[in-house]
Amino acid sequence: QLQLVESGGGLVQPGGSLRLSCTTSGFTLGYYAIGWFRQAPGKEREGVSCINSRGGNTNYADSVKGRFTISRDNANNIVYLQMNGLKPEDTGIYYCARDRLQQRWFTSNCPRTEFAYWGQGTQVTVSS
Repeated sequence: QLQLVESGGGLVQPGGSLRLSCTTSGFTLGYYAIGWFRQAPGKEREGVSCINSRGGNTNYADSVKGRFTISRDNANNIVYLQMNGLKPEDTGIYYCARDRLQQRWFTSNCPRTEFAYWGQGTQVTVSS
């Protein structure tokens, strides 16, 4: 059974850090790009970052460049999102998702419609 399970969310003060984990099962992680997305209340889900199957290529939304880092451990079936310098506008539910297709990459962004399998999400709240 294909699964993606997010963890690591929580409440943090502005300027703080969190590391999100996406633990996968039911497929070979090393064949697929993985994306992190977020959805704030009343807003559409947006791409935050994505990483190609081997980890050599990454994309980031302009709003998180220089603060967030995506990485992956294919041997242990986990993808991480390290979030530093958190701001109140980073608040939302964070989801990880798997690419529909194997072994491909997106040149400049992380198109939400190309990710077919989603976790249940983890809440991140940045507030003093």
